[in-house]
Amino acid sequence: MAESNFVDYVKIFCKSGHGGPGSAHFLRTRGVPHGGPDGGDGGRGGHIILKGNKQLWTLLHLKYTKHLRAEDGENGAKQLRHGANGDDVIIEVPLGTVARDAETGKHECEITEDGQMVILVPGGRGGLGNDHFKSATFQSPKFAQPGEEGIESWKILELKLLADVGLVGFPNAGKSTLLSVISAAKPQIADYPFTTLVPNLGIVPLEGKKSFVMADIPGIIEGAHEGRGLGLRFLRHIERNSILLFMIPVDSSDILKEYEILLNELRQFNPELLDKARVLAVTKSDLADAEITRELKKELPDVPWVFISSHKKLGLDKLKKMIWDELNRTNSEYF
Repeated sequence: MAESNFVDYVKIFCKSGHGGPGSAHFLRTRGVPHGGPDGGDGGRGGHIILKGNKQLWTLLHLKYTKHLRAEDGENGAKQLRHGANGDDVIIEVPLGTVARDAETGKHECEITEDGQMVILVPGGRGGLGNDHFKSATFQSPKFAQPGEEGIESWKILELKLLADVGLVGFPNAGKSTLLSVISAAKPQIADYPFTTLVPNLGIVPLEGKKSFVMADIPGIIEGAHEGRGLGLRFLRHIERNSILLFMIPVDSSDILKEYEILLNELRQFNPELLDKARVLAVTKSDLADAEITRELKKELPDVPWVFISSHKKLGLDKLKKMIWDELNRTNSEYF
């Protein structure tokens, strides 16, 4: 995913179509000069619809299409002819897209399946023709129902990446390097903070044609929940992950303290994130000898942990098995 092409937030203006008015026509033919009402109904205004597309990874295609307008329904006509419905506008979005009302912030829907369709802004209903209003005592209604107005509204679309495992750590914790080694993903890697400016996804293969999806999230810093660093923009991607893989380098001054800082940022952003399964990978372990490693093990938090080195490819098989076991355990709790 090229950095310039990754867009995970757009604000769009949506206007659904007006419903067409019903017809107030009366039957007039050579043999029936004073017939009864035969006005047809108006057509429905076009909807604004969201549709899931598993081939999409970004909202880039909506970045420069800010105004979406559906067609109005057509008028009803004589001989009980129904007006045509207005054409719908279908917006294809990546899986994991959430829609909110821009004014109220209300959550309206989320797209999680390929082909899933949700009406984001409904079109106005068509008006009833005068045929609907006739009765035994009122046989010549000279009126019909107007169509409903369409709806105008600003909507916010946010993408939350769908991945099994989300990588959580400070900048330069080795997240991108790990993803590049155990998957086919090729994130940008360099020895300075915030190399990763957009989330990267990689499919991690295991034996027996098994696999899981891992997401490299831009590094968190203390105060990220308040918008510091890359802040809230990317914390929301973690909400979709089944497991959180905390990554802390072996040369950290205090691994437990760093873990607690990361945990607190997640807690401040969304307390429900703490309900997710957690695994700790102590990275760059090739920099520590056996004695240092033994001492560090005594101070690690009470979660499944493993020492790894992406550069030397140490502990990676154990890490993948640990993640797979946690995924199976986590998923089994829901069934």
